[in-house]
Parts: sequence; C-alpha cells; structure tokens
Amino acid sequence: MINHARRGSGPPLLLVHGLGGSRNSWDPIAGALAERREVIAIDLPGHGATPAGPDSGTFNGLADSVERFIRDQRLGGIDVAGSSMGARIVLEMARRGVVGNVVALDPGGFWHGWERTFFKSTIGASVRLLRLLRPALPALSRNVASRTALLAQLSARPSTLDPTMVAAELESFVATRTFDSLVSDLSSGPAQQGPAAPSTGNVVIGWGRSDRLCLPRQAKRAIAAFPSAKLHWFERCGHFPIWDQPEQAVQLILSSTGD
Repeated sequence: MINHARRGSGPPLLLVHGLGGSRNSWDPIAGALAERREVIAIDLPGHGATPAGPDSGTFNGLADSVERFIRDQRLGGIDVAGSSMGARIVLEMARRGVVGNVVALDPGGFWHGWERTFFKSTIGASVRLLRLLRPALPALSRNVASRTALLAQLSARPSTLDPTMVAAELESFVATRTFDSLVSDLSSGPAQQGPAAPSTGNVVIGWGRSDRLCLPRQAKRAIAAFPSAKLHWFERCGHFPIWDQPEQAVQLILSSTGD
C-alpha cells in the first residue's frame, strides 16, 4: 500500500515527488495548493514510508504502482502534478489515459546520447558524497556556502532555501535504498513516449532555465512527444521549481488544472 496524506478541500490533486524524495518534498507549496484543492501527496514505493516492492527499482515498476493506486483509490481522471522523476511518471499516466490535467515539472526521460551518462555520473557522484557526509548534513545545510556547494546541480538559488527543508531532502536522498537501481534504470532505459492520441486533459510541462540535471535542451523533445502540451519556462530556476520559484509553481499548477 502506498503511504499518502490528504489535506485541504476542493477537487482532488495528486502530487508525485521525484527520485529520492517523499511526499514531504511538496511541503514548500502543498499548503498553498491545499487552500484550493484536496491535495493527495504520496510516497512512491521504496521512498518515504512506503516499502519497496520487487519492481520498485525501475521506472516502469513505479509507474505501475502509481496507476494501481489511482485505480484502487477510485481516482481515475484525477489532476496530477509531478516533479523530476515524478514529472515523468505523471506524463506516463497521461500516456496511459488514466489521469486528467497534468503538470510535469522538469521531467526526466528525454535525454539523448551523452546526456544519459551525464545524468548517471553526476547524480550518482552527488549522492555518494551525501552518504559520506550524512552525519554532517544538518550543519552543512545551515551554512550558506556549503549549502550552495551541495545543491549546485539542483538549485539556482540555494542561498534562499530553508535549511531545514534542505537537510530533510538530502537525508531522504541518502535513505532511499532504491536510489542507485533507479538511476541505472532511468539512464539506460528507453526515452519517455508520448500518447498515441491527444490527451483528454491539459498537459503543461514546466522547465527551469538553469536546470543542470535535466538540461533545458531536453524540453523540445518533451514537447515533441506530447505535441498538445504547453511549455512554461521558469526563470532563475534550477531542477526544482518548487524550491526556486514556489509561488510561480503554485500558480502554474492551479491555473493549468482548471482552478
């Protein structure tokens, strides 16, 4: 069973976090979203409080788990928002036709050639370093210089981020036992495919102009796969708009899902 939390009232909105995160990854914007929507935030299998299953080290395994959750909870046609790997998962749900409106923030799955090696080697090296530094992560997160160094690949504005949030997210990366297997699967697997027919709901893809993990050049491939999608650029933003541009991320999600 997928661990999840509900808050707020209004039309339901499912939030899917990224690689190494948890439902708490949405904390910077969940409160604002919950003022207008019933927010359902999940822990993907192998993340947070949801145990890993036999296939939780693969993208397809996680996507299948999310689809089962939607069906088991009778949430077919629900609006969804995802971040990073979670953004790719919500696009996959759109491809499968099981959700309504979709907002995908800096999705993976659109890298070509050397970009695959770049993703695997850089994120892998970063997490290996975090594992070595694990006892010191709370203190390092409080220091602006070390926080900036640790988040150089993920944030365009690390000095502005809440140290407590940063420490929790970095600890979550380290604690995710399926992290390495997912990195391997994501970097070597097929690119994300689009739907055979136009999606029934809106599809909006948001991308940080300064994303150093899923490079901005990949956005045109995402739009090629989902030609009916709209592309939104986040200025002064790295891989996580919910970190670097939270107010804009809230506005984009609400306006794109019919609120």
